[in-house]
Amino acid sequence: MTTAKVTPTTLPATAPPASPVRRATVWLGPLLAGAATLIWSGNFVIARALSDDIAPIQTAFWRWTIALLALAPFAAKGLREHRTTIREHAGYIAVVGLLGMTLFNTLIYIAGRTTSATNLALIAAASPVLIAVFAALGGERLSPLRIVGMLLALVGVVALVAKGSLAVLLDLDFAVGDLWMIAAMCTFAGYSALLKRKPKEVPSVVFLAATVLFGLVMLVPAQAVSLTVEGSFAPTGGNLSALAYIGIASSALAFFVWNKAVEMIGATRAGVVYYLQPICVAALAYLTIGEASTAAQFACMGLIIAGVALSSSRR
Repeated sequence: MTTAKVTPTTLPATAPPASPVRRATVWLGPLLAGAATLIWSGNFVIARALSDDIAPIQTAFWRWTIALLALAPFAAKGLREHRTTIREHAGYIAVVGLLGMTLFNTLIYIAGRTTSATNLALIAAASPVLIAVFAALGGERLSPLRIVGMLLALVGVVALVAKGSLAVLLDLDFAVGDLWMIAAMCTFAGYSALLKRKPKEVPSVVFLAATVLFGLVMLVPAQAVSLTVEGSFAPTGGNLSALAYIGIASSALAFFVWNKAVEMIGATRAGVVYYLQPICVAALAYLTIGEASTAAQFACMGLIIAGVALSSSRR
């Protein structure tokens, strides 16, 4: 009697189905980055509107003071519980706070004194390129598809700046405020790239509160100098409402959802969504402070959106 030899067959390997958490990350991360971008769009308009009312340093100081008060009910307990970890990473948190809180928005408010709200956002829209460069240096992978989408969106932004004219682009004359905005763009790119190194044991809201606290402390000397040299501002319903918006919405809320987006999808993919900001700002500037927008500024909208969609692809 012979025994048939059974040869095991090799089944084709199949990738395990994506978990619900993974599937949610694919769309939730870009959505969070888009929400932060939309909220920040109002910040550029307010930076221009408040430029003659409140000194830039004082705007930044009160912005982060209000933000810290808004975060306190959600983060106070966590700050106590994680104080040892925060102390161990104090140097890193201080750098993140310096770039994202002390410098970034202060430079925007300084820039807002001598340039338009639309220009502020157009220059800031170039920050995804720097974010991608810094993230790549930190080990984040950049796929060819993502690079193509990022460059496509960048072309759209450049076309917006040039109003569709090569002559305008060649004759582009930067104001002092534009140079301040370029400096702000660099600090935001560094801030975003560093977020991937956040201590994982520290909850996001606690980490944000810690960076705000560090950044606010570093603003105190500049605030004292500004009060001495420029004097305090006269509170009105308009400027207090504006400070409340940028403190609660543009700071506490927007920075929280932006940090979560970077945590979920990486700095590069989140940064590309930032390209949508010029479109939001141009519309808000027209609706709120009457800053006119040209047809050429909206002609590149499809190009920017296409580039964002391509770069936000999971592949």
